[in-house]
Amino acid sequence: MENNIMALVGAFIGIAILLGIGTQILGNSVQDCSNLSDYDATSGATQTGWALACESQNTQTQNAYSLLMIVLIVIAAVVILSVVKML
Repeated sequence: MENNIMALVGAFIGIAILLGIGTQILGNSVQDCSNLSDYDATSGATQTGWALACESQNTQTQNAYSLLMIVLIVIAAVVILSVVKML
């Protein structure tokens, strides 16, 4: 029983570290859209064409990596419920 708890805690810590590193490295990795021909650099400009697709992809990438924190919370809840069940 002691080994099961330590395995769950170890798995949680390992996943937390991997998700933390992945979020830091990849969370802000976006494409540089300013080199596209139809990119409008003025503040508040509405992009069109390829520039719009590039900006949309950047937003989706950042949102996807922010969801990793939700995954970590769910895993933490499962670990906590498993430990409570063992007590």
